[in-house]
Amino acid sequence: MIARLSVSTALATASLVLLPAQALAQSGDDLDQASDAASARGTIIVSGVRQAYRGNFAISEIPQSIDVIDAETLEDNNLIRLNDALDLNASVARQNTLGGLWDAFAIRGFAGDENLPTGYLVNGFNGGRGFGGERDTAGIERIEVLKGPAAALLGRGEPGGTVNIVTKQAQIGQTFGTFGSQIGSFDKARSEADINLAVTDGLSARLVGYIEGGDTFRDTVDEFRWGFLPSIGLALGANTRITYDLEKTRVETPFDRGIVVLDGNFKTVPRSRYLGEPGDGDHIARAEGHSLRIQHDLDDRWSVLLGASIRDTLLTGLSSDADLSGSRQSLFRDGRSLARERRSRLYDSEQTVVRGELTGEFMTGGLRHRVLLGADHDSFDNYQQFGRTRPPALSTNPSEEAAYVIDILDPLYRRFDPPIPRPNNDRLDRQTSSGIFVQDQIELTDRLQVRLGARYDDFTLRTENYITDVNSERKDDRISPQFGIVYEVAAPLTLYAAYSEGFRANIGTDVNGVIFEPEISKSMEAGAKVSLLQGALTGTFTVYQLEKDNVLASDINNPGFSVAIGKARSRGVEVDMNGKLPGKVDLLLSYAYVDAESRSSVLDPNFSFEIKPGDPLINIPDHTFNAQLSKTFSVAGRQAKLGGGVQYVGERLGATGTEFYLPDHTLVRAFGEIEVVDNVSLFGTVSNLFDAAWYANSYSQLWVQPGSPRTATIGFRAGF
Repeated sequence: MIARLSVSTALATASLVLLPAQALAQSGDDLDQASDAASARGTIIVSGVRQAYRGNFAISEIPQSIDVIDAETLEDNNLIRLNDALDLNASVARQNTLGGLWDAFAIRGFAGDENLPTGYLVNGFNGGRGFGGERDTAGIERIEVLKGPAAALLGRGEPGGTVNIVTKQAQIGQTFGTFGSQIGSFDKARSEADINLAVTDGLSARLVGYIEGGDTFRDTVDEFRWGFLPSIGLALGANTRITYDLEKTRVETPFDRGIVVLDGNFKTVPRSRYLGEPGDGDHIARAEGHSLRIQHDLDDRWSVLLGASIRDTLLTGLSSDADLSGSRQSLFRDGRSLARERRSRLYDSEQTVVRGELTGEFMTGGLRHRVLLGADHDSFDNYQQFGRTRPPALSTNPSEEAAYVIDILDPLYRRFDPPIPRPNNDRLDRQTSSGIFVQDQIELTDRLQVRLGARYDDFTLRTENYITDVNSERKDDRISPQFGIVYEVAAPLTLYAAYSEGFRANIGTDVNGVIFEPEISKSMEAGAKVSLLQGALTGTFTVYQLEKDNVLASDINNPGFSVAIGKARSRGVEVDMNGKLPGKVDLLLSYAYVDAESRSSVLDPNFSFEIKPGDPLINIPDHTFNAQLSKTFSVAGRQAKLGGGVQYVGERLGATGTEFYLPDHTLVRAFGEIEVVDNVSLFGTVSNLFDAAWYANSYSQLWVQPGSPRTATIGFRAGF
């Protein structure tokens, strides 16, 4: 670790000149189009890049709740992980992150497949399904939380909603840049840079990168990560733009299942205690992605968008994880001897997407139609080679070495030679799908609009199991309709309602090689959108109900496989406010009440737990609240900002089919920034200001992820 941190510190110092921070983000209020850019001579005018599957609509015209977390908010709070950023929206709940090695979250109570990272979009392309590690926020222009189902356009994803990440794109004809560095608690050091270069009047390159290294609050656990995220923009005349994006990232960190909790006592061990084996070394997560988009404006009403992307990820490593079986777990017998499994992982994925869409508008009989027509093809290969060696059954009275035990109260690492993992799962899951979609939003009057849409998908799932030599295949097709209505009561108030059906193909099989039926969902929601203080403050109030069938959960006895748990339902209420109050005060407020529960009965024969109708879904709190205020002011003629926020997360189920719950928690954060000389600012942040004990997520009583204690950072940003 010392050698690696020395290298990372040197690289961090060098990156003050060469690599990235977040700043000068060119964000605007319009979600559909980035700002226009013009050459210095004014001879080329190029529209910004349109977002796929969106069309040309203001937020108030969309029959859906949409919340935006912009680059300024990320920068103010120094949020550098996607999971941390999504905490700002109360409708999003943390889920099991595979020892901190992938992004996992639920929107409106539904989380998707526990054996895969939670899917999200990057500039409209699927970007979260592989194993590239937790996503860094460097290079993010804004995060859009698109609540409610989107299957009528996207053809995939959870009915609770979709996260779309809009990255920082090359700005045609402009040259600017920022860079910065920071240090923080647990010897963390980080540097970032964001440089946009106008190569010619019509060609620009934006170079974004970061590098980070340091310890964590967990004993013996350190982390090293870097990323390079450039974008190239080319304007061909006044109406055509080509954009190329590259993603190249790497994460190195030990696999960490967290702490154990016995008999509901969350002080069984300190939150810093690591119960794996440092000698296992790091898990390494790598990602490389390429995307190309071509946008051509046919005229001022019609536009064509074509795109393609390919993304490869690879996760490898060894770990020593607590065994979850009561018949093998000696900890339940003596209260201190944790029996562990030795595990190995080689997870490899490749995703290829091509798509095209036509957007525009026309009039028929005095009615204005805004239409979106398109097609896409998606191919996802998910290879998992997983090995493990389990401790013997307690009935055999195994030795401590055979059980691969660690003393949770007085851990001594490397007591025994670690067992060699034996093959447990070696399979390739391949999903291909093709779809066409159409959407028409019709203005019936100046105040009333209706949205009609549908998508047809044809998909194939194939699994090749190289251990059992059993190959499985399922083909299916699906039509996903949507209907929405928007009514402007008055300029500050708009009402909306929407109904949608959707599906999500379940990748993989059960332990017997049977491919599951796809998840089927239905969603209803209604709400009000307000615009106050002449548009400076906007908000949304929503009520909803979601239902889905063919829901899966992880098969605890067979890692990498799933079991069907039947039906689930989620319903709730949301309030989101964002904008500026008088006196240059920025406000962010988000509240969600979520009632997410199983609607089926399931008995697990291996662990003897039962899921009953009405049982809550794992890691979903009933109540979540986040609020933040900040104020900009002057100090000796220099601009400064101070702010703070509070987050409350309610009690939630910590293990499926049990009475184990994670306690509620309240976290307070503070941040500030001041310009010391022209274009150079100092900033500082403190998260978990009062050092509260909290728990981010849980899979069982033996796999509980503790949240970070009080954490402080200080750094600088400079721009030109």
